Amino acid sequence: MKKRILTGDTPTGKLHLGHFVGTLQNRVKLQDEYETYIILADLHALTTLSKDPYKISQYTLEVAIDNLAVGLNPDKSHIFVESLVPEIYELAAIFSMYVTYGRVMRNPTIKDEITMKELGNTYSLGFINYPIYQAADILCVKANLVPVGKDQVAHLEQTREIARDINRVTNSEIFPIPEVLVGQHGKLPGLDGKAKMSKSLGNAIFLSDSSEEVKKKVMRMYTDPTRIRATDPGHIEGNAVFTYHDVFNPNKDEVADMKQAYEHGKISDVAVKEKLYQVLETFLSPIRERRIKLEKDKGKIREIIIEGSKKAREESQKTLLEVKEKIGLSIV
Repeated sequence: MKKRILTGDTPTGKLHLGHFVGTLQNRVKLQDEYETYIILADLHALTTLSKDPYKISQYTLEVAIDNLAVGLNPDKSHIFVESLVPEIYELAAIFSMYVTYGRVMRNPTIKDEITMKELGNTYSLGFINYPIYQAADILCVKANLVPVGKDQVAHLEQTREIARDINRVTNSEIFPIPEVLVGQHGKLPGLDGKAKMSKSLGNAIFLSDSSEEVKKKVMRMYTDPTRIRATDPGHIEGNAVFTYHDVFNPNKDEVADMKQAYEHGKISDVAVKEKLYQVLETFLSPIRERRIKLEKDKGKIREIIIEGSKKAREESQKTLLEVKEKIGLSIV
């Protein structure tokens, strides 16, 4: 029997290059080796879109298309919508009884989000319960491996704690302790040089961006603010353009030559960016073409989601029943 992967996305907008580096690349690579479940966590999207919830269903479809466009095969990967699997919420309710408020608030990702978004005390109960719902997303199908972006590692540690607690309380091995798989390149910086590419910060190149949009974004990317002229020595460290070259440019000798020339003032920012645009176009063109074809048959995309959700619900029902029986909640 194959081991299982659970990973996925919160549908608050289309996916970008940061998502590809963070998890999409690993999803595609591992779908032959593992039974793969991809969750479209629409309930989680309410933490961002609570005042504009009607966008979530459209974004859910868009994110499914992005996953398929990068190479996920629906015959090998079950793509499902969280809200179509209500057993997840019952599992989350059970899990919440084993997690203290203090433990949730020590989660560094939660603390960072509160600070970055300047939420103060305005965040919802659902926002701080996010890691518990995420644990239910993962454990409902008894995932063995979870490909995530670097910023999600803290959430996964909480999932592992919950799995251990339930196993200990029931004196059983209901849940595997899921392993975490972070993308090869960690996280991709934003076009503005900030630590993370993000939809909400407006510093992202989307997988669905047109060639013209990609070029426009690349040409305004953050480079070396201390460099005034092309003949000035430039800095590589912290230069987002070279970070993208390191990730996406397969010609490592060319990248090394450009870095050397840049440090000695022998190549302009424009020339380095032009080359990056060509590299990204080579990478994005086939994804863009597949996406255009997929968008023409959204009925088929919905069928894929419905079938994936049925499969995920079957597994979640079995998991929930086992937890309730072993924890003593079932009296019939």
